[in-house]
Amino acid sequence: MSVKTRANKQSGATIKDVASAAGVSAMTVSRVLNAEPNVRPATRERVQAAIKELNYRPNLSARNLARANAYFIGLLYDNPSAGYISELLIGALNRCRTSGYHLVLESCGAAGEDWAAEIAAMLRTSNFDGIVMPPPVCDNADVLVAVAEAGIPHVRIAPDNDLDRAPCVLTDDRAASRRMTEYLIELGHTRIGFVLGPEEHGASRERHAGFLEGLAAHGLESDPALIAPGAFTYKSGLEAADRLLSLADRPTAIFASNDDMAVAVIALAHKHALDVPRDLTVVGFDDTQTATAIWPQLTTVRQPISDMASAAIELLASHLNGDEAAAARREIRSEIVIRDSSAAPAS
Repeated sequence: MSVKTRANKQSGATIKDVASAAGVSAMTVSRVLNAEPNVRPATRERVQAAIKELNYRPNLSARNLARANAYFIGLLYDNPSAGYISELLIGALNRCRTSGYHLVLESCGAAGEDWAAEIAAMLRTSNFDGIVMPPPVCDNADVLVAVAEAGIPHVRIAPDNDLDRAPCVLTDDRAASRRMTEYLIELGHTRIGFVLGPEEHGASRERHAGFLEGLAAHGLESDPALIAPGAFTYKSGLEAADRLLSLADRPTAIFASNDDMAVAVIALAHKHALDVPRDLTVVGFDDTQTATAIWPQLTTVRQPISDMASAAIELLASHLNGDEAAAARREIRSEIVIRDSSAAPAS
């Protein structure tokens, strides 16, 4: 008897151990345990051999849960934008409710020095069948290592790199940002301010790159004085707006890389007695609920956040169900929504 087999007999093998030994998904093991017909004979034999070798004893309640496909799905998040999180939850919750899944929210904020170890411990002891990770968690090296070590199937939303690591849902941040920049140029703006997002956030870098591409496509150079740091928060938007609007030669338009910061720019423009959009055009990115809760309503890039979360749940469920033909990636395109905060510059 191998050391591995003795250890499993002593500690109790899990369905994940069986899946790993057989080289299949946990859902496929569940199908074999439930004597479901849609499993290939060779796969069934491999799973049954792993069950025997590991002396696996299935938990009855777990089998009932698997039979009902009532997956427990964890959503790991750490995003400063309340609007983004709200849209994300709407999409995930609606998809889980219609499919009979259970959604569990877990914050991945670095609350202490050992936060990465705490996340790893939580994953090892969790009952998650799968995990959905939006940005920036989906690019956090510590979290990705912890998820891999826990052996939990997962889907990443809008990852910045290593796209083949796991199934993912993508959107066109860079292309959408370029389209918005070109829209501003077509209105007649040539002195355009840009508010960055946090450096560690992949979407922030992509949106900045798209802005620069849009300028270059029309023969315009980026003025460093017109690039202001931000953190995807309302407060950081106020600070960025104060910096840009205090310039002697201020911009005629400001493109903030999310809606929370764009709304803050509009608020500070009012404080400076500037009319939006007559004196200053302001545009954002995301099209969260705040975009239409202010006046003037915000011209912005509609990122399909809710749709992306729903697609991530669907993609994860496909892989949990052992659908070998399930796509590894799904892309959902953004679009520009023109409202009242944008206009041609005053002559």
